[in-house]
Amino acid sequence: MSPRRIRADEDVTGRRERPLRITVDGETVEGIAGQTLAGVLLAAGRPAWRRGPSGAARGVFCGIGVCFDCLVTVGGERDVRACRRRARDGDAVITQSRAASDAPRKADNSPAEEKR
Repeated sequence: MSPRRIRADEDVTGRRERPLRITVDGETVEGIAGQTLAGVLLAAGRPAWRRGPSGAARGVFCGIGVCFDCLVTVGGERDVRACRRRARDGDAVITQSRAASDAPRKADNSPAEEKR
């Protein structure tokens, strides 16, 4: 997959690419100004970047910000929808997971335990 659908030398409107770099989990990924974070990740060959509660891979599902499958952390801000956020040069992206093995454990406060 190319980060751009129309090659710069074939673009009749005269648009020119402005490259940008972001880091995803410490790895440098290159993109083009105007792409969403999801677009940069997809163009870099990463169709999924988090795990759901069942452990299934998640990435872009709806692409319009409705489903929340593409959540990432950007610059310390959690739950950013990668399909809605335009990439900015220097963004530090950390992938998130909602896999059951990563969920915080809850204390068992069942009534049976309280009676003891």
